[in-house]
Amino acid sequence: CRDWMSALPEELWDVPLTHLAIPSHDAMSYCLDINSPLVRAESDFFRLLDGVFSCFTRPAIFRWATTQQDKTIEEQLSMGIRYFDLRVAHKPNDSSSDLYFTHVIYTHVTVLETLESVAAWLEAHPKEIVILACSHFEGMDDKCHESFIWSLKKLFGSKLCPQKESALTLRSLWASGYQVILSYECQLAVRHQELWPPVPYWWANQRRAHGVMTYLDWHKDLGRPGFFVSGLNLTADRYYITKNQKESLRTLTYSNWEYVRTWLEEQSPGSDAGSLNIIAGDFVGSLPLCSAVIALN
Repeated sequence: CRDWMSALPEELWDVPLTHLAIPSHDAMSYCLDINSPLVRAESDFFRLLDGVFSCFTRPAIFRWATTQQDKTIEEQLSMGIRYFDLRVAHKPNDSSSDLYFTHVIYTHVTVLETLESVAAWLEAHPKEIVILACSHFEGMDDKCHESFIWSLKKLFGSKLCPQKESALTLRSLWASGYQVILSYECQLAVRHQELWPPVPYWWANQRRAHGVMTYLDWHKDLGRPGFFVSGLNLTADRYYITKNQKESLRTLTYSNWEYVRTWLEEQSPGSDAGSLNIIAGDFVGSLPLCSAVIALN
């Protein structure tokens, strides 16, 4: 899976990336900082609860917000992940300009040091293409955005594929030296030709695999956009989390995996209305999601 794009059959080199099956993952939950504040979007009630009963809330956050254990961004790239959902934020009351990733709480590694690792990995794998989807941006004003965008341009340079690029095939991207498609979910992005619009994410917000698959099948019947993500992720509400103290996102994902795997193996990428494109899941290091998605091509 390390260089799966360059290993694809030559007849797929001229197929648009929107018509390939691409593995995805919520990449940064492996390095959550248990001592960090909650993200601003959390409710006042949960913030109060966390302040008084952090000995209960923090372990619960870790059990249900961690979607991958001990796999760094480089390891995820080497496993085959090529689309990264990156929720970027500036910590409250932080006098520095550092940005962090979020998933209920903040990571202990910064955004730029992580993306520097991505850039270094791409240097060593010149025929692999990644899609970086930056979103959320809590606590960031226009000045912060412009500084971050400038840093992204400086870091990836000529690897950034401009939005005007019409032929998004492996062969054309290789010929141009483009390796990064950078999606940026902010109105400021229209000023920059290197930034792509947000990628639609089909998220079912369901606890059982059957509910997730039903939701995705319903969405497929409505037709497909260009790039889009089909989320196989399971989601438990807070009532369920409170009632099931011994469970976690990991146990939930594992117990539903066979149903998910069976459904996934029946899917196909391509230009048809019912085809899939980017496919996201959790615990990709211990479950064979990447190989199953890549095998669809």
